Amino acid sequence: MSEVVILGAGVMGSAMSMPLADNGHRVRLVGTHRDSDIIESVNRNHYHPRLKVHLPKTVTGHYHHQLDAMLTEDVQLIVIGVSSVGVVWAAETLGKLRRASLPPLLMITKGLSVATGELEILPHVMTRILGEHNIHGTPVAAVAGPCIAGELAARRPSSVVFTHPDPGVLHWLADQLRTEYYHIRPHTDVMGVEMCAALKNLYALAVGFASGMLDNLPAENEAKMHNPAAAMFGEAILEMKYLVEFMGGDPATVDGLPGSGDLYVTCQGGRNSRMGRLLGKGMPYSEAKARHMPDDAIEGAELALAIARGMQPLFASGRLDAARLPLMRKVFQTVVHDRPIELDWAEFHR
Repeated sequence: MSEVVILGAGVMGSAMSMPLADNGHRVRLVGTHRDSDIIESVNRNHYHPRLKVHLPKTVTGHYHHQLDAMLTEDVQLIVIGVSSVGVVWAAETLGKLRRASLPPLLMITKGLSVATGELEILPHVMTRILGEHNIHGTPVAAVAGPCIAGELAARRPSSVVFTHPDPGVLHWLADQLRTEYYHIRPHTDVMGVEMCAALKNLYALAVGFASGMLDNLPAENEAKMHNPAAAMFGEAILEMKYLVEFMGGDPATVDGLPGSGDLYVTCQGGRNSRMGRLLGKGMPYSEAKARHMPDDAIEGAELALAIARGMQPLFASGRLDAARLPLMRKVFQTVVHDRPIELDWAEFHR
């Protein structure tokens, strides 16, 4: 039985303890400074208050200041389960531990960065910051695909993609986590997979606009808003392919689990689609966040806030064609500029 550290005790980080524990690993669940209530509950009776399940007995809770003590020589894997805005903190925290090397990292955090002036996927952010602390050679892999944390915690069948350029690393990682309910497919297109993993949260906001618009319409013959939702879903796929190709990934990756599969499940429920519905009602983002979802991390909105300003030079220089990204620009308008949603359906007829 080996030791695994999960950094971040939120819903997905904690849900990953299920396949790990079921594979015979002892899991040290290390919370961030925002996870103290979760760690207290896990230590008291193994109950995770947000997932609403009891974690396996081989999962133990620990506070963030205990991370150094948790990273013993027995630890074979570190799972990064912090929020997207916490990745720099996680990388800096690991870097400051003054280790010559670290065991392989598996990132479940989704997002993009423009800290270097260019769009950068989070595994590259992690590798870059660790290198600044003289930690080199640590494999940094990532997981993507349609997997809702609550379903994984309940051991519902889930199919995901693990991505890293080295097939040997992928094979080893899959052996650590694969179960009869957690199905893993290896994928070496790291750029394509990670772009999909980040962008699907932003586009789930946009697809969610339709349900909010329905709330503002009079009831008529039980008609829904599936038509416009489907139109926006299709537009999202086109825009994701364009951006994946721009970053050097394979556009075909968008057609599989990392892209269309993950976007579909994200649109079915969760925080991004709920926020999209509020925005579709015409509510400004600041009001929707403060009144209805003050304690929720909205990854799609966080991504928009993180990259909108950094993408303007790409639009201005013509490196990115803004006309090919109408749905992304609508999300920027509603979230970053805090404007009520205004859709021109003619923009999406292509």
